[in-house]
Formats: sequence, C-alpha cells, structure tokens
Amino acid sequence: MGLLENKVAIVTGAGSGIGAASAHRFAVEGAAVVAVDIREGKAAEVAEAIVAAGGHAISLGANVAEPDDVAAMVDETVKRLGGVDVLFSNAGTIRLGTATELSVEDWDLVMAVNVRSVFLGAKFAVPAMRERGGGSIINTASVSGLHGDGGAIVYAASKAAVINLTRAMSTDHAAEGIRVNAICPGTIETPPVKRMMQEEAALQVNLAAHSMGRLGQPEEIAAAAVWLASDESSFVTGEHLVVDGGLHSRSPLGRLADPRPKNMR
Repeated sequence: MGLLENKVAIVTGAGSGIGAASAHRFAVEGAAVVAVDIREGKAAEVAEAIVAAGGHAISLGANVAEPDDVAAMVDETVKRLGGVDVLFSNAGTIRLGTATELSVEDWDLVMAVNVRSVFLGAKFAVPAMRERGGGSIINTASVSGLHGDGGAIVYAASKAAVINLTRAMSTDHAAEGIRVNAICPGTIETPPVKRMMQEEAALQVNLAAHSMGRLGQPEEIAAAAVWLASDESSFVTGEHLVVDGGLHSRSPLGRLADPRPKNMR
C-alpha cells in the first residue's frame, strides 16, 4: 500500500521538472493526481503518462496567479475526484537581475506566480480540505529564500515570502488538521536550470558550490514532497525542509556565483 493511498493530490507546475516528477511519484504512492499547468498540453502529457503506467490522474490548465483559475481548479478537482487532501503549490518562475536591471513588470510577474499563487492555492483548497477532516499543503520555496542570491533579487525575495507565508498559514490552520510546509531545493536540474547552466564555467562553479559535487534531480524533491504529503510527517507543520545537496549558502563574497551566461547579465 502506498503512502498516499486514497488521497487526492493537486500538483501545480506539473508540466515539467519538479512538478512532473512529483505528480508521477504521488501516483505511484496511490494518490489520484490532478496535474495542473498553465501549459495545458504539458499537464495532459504528464497525466496521460501516469494513466498509461496504471495510475489515476487528470489534467487541468490554469494560471495559478489568477483567482478564478485557482477556484475553478479546486472546484473541478472536488467535482471529479471527490475532494482535496494534498496541495503541492509548486508552480514558479524566475527573472534575473539586480535592483537596477530588473523591470517592474518582471518583479510583479515573479511575485504573482511565486507568492500570490501560494496564497490563492490555500485560499481555495483549505475549505475543501476541511470537508475531508484535514490535509497537507506543500509549497516550493528555495534555499535562495534563506540567504538571497545576487543577480536574482525578486526570485530570492519571493521565495523568502513563501517560507514566511508557510509559517503563518501553518499556525492558522493547524487546529483544522491542515499541515502547511515548504521545501527549499538547492539547484535542481529542471529545464530552466539546464538553460542557465549552458555555459560550462557557470556549471562548474555551481557544481563546486554543492558539497555532494552535483546538482539535484527533480525526483529527489518529489521524494521529499511525498513524505510531507503523507501521514509519515503527521507531526510536522510550519517547517521548511532544505534539500540542497550541501549547497554552501554563501561564497566569501556573500553571494553564489551568478548562474547566468555572460550574454544574460
């Protein structure tokens, strides 16, 4: 019997990377999975692969920064699968730049996708979880939210907000049997990271920054998400679980090496 048997789990940003790996792992552990992505076709591909492997999954297209989309996401999940037990608010984006380089539009976009979406997910999922007697909300933060990364100020700020939002929501909903936790990945080999690491020098610097000498895999974050989603973590709430391969949080200059190719700086 899987760790998530008879649970219904929504995974946002499920079209690729950590979200796709988590959707697959949740299904292996017995959950009925709702794969959600703004790229509806990508979400559908993930759901179809889960079903082909013998799991239970559906897909939905949604912009998780928009209230109507998130409300519809939860309503459709309840309608088709009977309820919500797990919400993995994983969708995110990144825009690089210092305070002088970053546009106001990019600041607003990252804050909407990375932070507003977490608020909206909880806003609409918590009432559904109450109906089930409790649940687990997991938010994707980042080690950048713990120490800040130069050259990525809005990403670092948004992930710090996710960590504190997680803490606050965990206090609000603990008495309802709803646990709220965050995962802080290090550098994971997702499609955006692979693009940023195309320059060999940037890749080598970032490999060296991890004590384990490698970047993480999406499946390793999925394993942490399964634990937080399951009853195995029943006494854990308001925490941020660091999964970073021993990433050195700060270089002697107080910041990690800029991962951007030179032509992106």
